[in-house]
Amino acid sequence: MDVLGRRWTPVVLAHLKEGAHRYGELRRRMPDVSEKMLTQRLRELERAGLVERTVHDGVPAPVSYQLTTHGRALGPVLQGLHDWGTERATRLGIPIEPVAPSDKTDHPTQGSQP
Repeated sequence: MDVLGRRWTPVVLAHLKEGAHRYGELRRRMPDVSEKMLTQRLRELERAGLVERTVHDGVPAPVSYQLTTHGRALGPVLQGLHDWGTERATRLGIPIEPVAPSDKTDHPTQGSQP
């Protein structure tokens, strides 16, 4: 439970709820998080058994992350947080900017991979 309350963790999980993402994709989707923080969160989530890290063939080796079975079980909780946040933002008049769609043509040499 401690890992879920850490800064940026729900955001990382929400993006991975959509499917597997390469490290560079996650960085582009979360421009306000530092590389160090993103790497720390991904490693914590991997140690907690919520995220699986896969190293693919290539030079440098592309790395992707996806939710494990236990991570996917958080889907309803993440959806509840999203719904609550959306309702709250609407009620308070806070604009929500959509995240740019993932670029599935992410080249393996783009971005660093922890």
